[in-house]
Amino acid sequence: MKIFTGNSNPRLAASIASYLGVDLGAADVISFPDGETFVKIQEGVRGEDCFAIQSVCGRPNEMLMELLIMIDAMKRASAARITAVMPIYGYARQDRKDQPRVPITSKLVANLLVAAGANRILTMDLHAAQIVGYFDIPVDHLHAYPVILKYLQSKNLEDPVVVAPDTGSVKTAYSYARVMGCGIAIAAKQRRGPSEVEAFSLVGDVQGRDVVMIDDLTSTCGTLSAAADLVRKNGARKVYAAVTHGLLNSKGIDRLVRSEISELIVTDTVPQQYEESLPVTVLSVAELFGEAIRRIHNNQSISTLFRM
Repeated sequence: MKIFTGNSNPRLAASIASYLGVDLGAADVISFPDGETFVKIQEGVRGEDCFAIQSVCGRPNEMLMELLIMIDAMKRASAARITAVMPIYGYARQDRKDQPRVPITSKLVANLLVAAGANRILTMDLHAAQIVGYFDIPVDHLHAYPVILKYLQSKNLEDPVVVAPDTGSVKTAYSYARVMGCGIAIAAKQRRGPSEVEAFSLVGDVQGRDVVMIDDLTSTCGTLSAAADLVRKNGARKVYAAVTHGLLNSKGIDRLVRSEISELIVTDTVPQQYEESLPVTVLSVAELFGEAIRRIHNNQSISTLFRM
């Protein structure tokens, strides 16, 4: 196999390659002075099983274009199979036409990846599971819960309860609660704007219990901070939040500091770098991706990676 990476998350790519015991493939992925992206694969890939690792985040337009050009370069160099490894799938939140004259951008991204020459997609914790159906090529959809659950179980929480901070995360929260052997609660919310959320009701008992809120991603921390305030008002002892994709911006960091969240747990699907004073714990999913890549390369089942 040959593993290549763009500029979005080289540290994760290096960790994945280290787990597999291979070197990252040599490739130039640079920008010209006019802003155009240029890619040159610096080693032969003819007949090889190639994996292009790229998190579409940070500067999502630029990172997506890098990935598309990498795939096209491999295809034109006669790679046998090309798998786009996307730890975070960019534009996943634009997955439906919920108002007039708006796009379904996550479907557009799927079309672009297939048109560029991707034969397979490997990603983690899509914002909406139905995005898998946007592709007519195989999609392996990993979940971060084996890594997050292992960490949560090491904390010996006191009478824990899993809370879904909105109705969209209920199914995932239920899966966590089932494995942890605890109850579940649901915070209902009303969104007032792209970054403004008002949590207004709670279903379930959190009195005197440690709360673990589960979600797939956060950027402004609006949903999590509103839900944390709500459960604390209802008597929760301590509040933890576990999120796969930590896309925190400056507003999100400010909200986190002022919120009732004792600890925010994220993974390295997105490059993470925070001040030590921030209550953020970063877990690595490199081994999970590495094992998935190894099994894809060997044509083995990856379903066992979903077991909690």
